[in-house]
Amino acid sequence: MNLANKITLARIFLVPIMMFFLLVNVDYFPPIRINEFYITYNQIIAALIFIIAASTDGLDGYIARKRKMVTNLGKLLDPLADKLLVAAVLISLVEMGKCDAWIAVVIISREFAVTGLRQVALLEGSVVAASTWGKWKTAIQITAIIAMLLNNFPFAFIGFPFDVVATWAAALITVYSGIDYFVKNKKVLRLS
Repeated sequence: MNLANKITLARIFLVPIMMFFLLVNVDYFPPIRINEFYITYNQIIAALIFIIAASTDGLDGYIARKRKMVTNLGKLLDPLADKLLVAAVLISLVEMGKCDAWIAVVIISREFAVTGLRQVALLEGSVVAASTWGKWKTAIQITAIIAMLLNNFPFAFIGFPFDVVATWAAALITVYSGIDYFVKNKKVLRLS
């Protein structure tokens, strides 16, 4: 259990804490209201937890590579932690009425499909490396999720639906990057 794996495990343990603040009403203070905009303290705390958890995604991999601590456990846990974080927050946002269910299903389905492709590739002795589109997908998903968690702050003040635009962009890039993975790795599917 090295430092990189501990960071990955911490990301996994932050998931239920984040969900607690999103789904359990423990607001002891009234929401913050500025004109038509409002946000609860629960949402702010959940957003901060999500930002911390998401920011550790690259950190654990960097530490593992830099210190030559790459382990099979880390290879298993890191993508699992990413999928758990994104799936949990999207399901919570659907429950809260902030995200359309079909968008959550598309994003989560793509994550499972690419994970399955990676597992098949591993069984065949090859590795499906992260693509540029996959990295863009992650960045845009995180941006869209943060915008939804923060009730479109600060764009709500100018009437621009950034959260909606970012969510649609995340869905489209998620689908495109999933197709890209399968097209570029079709030989893996032929071998299995």
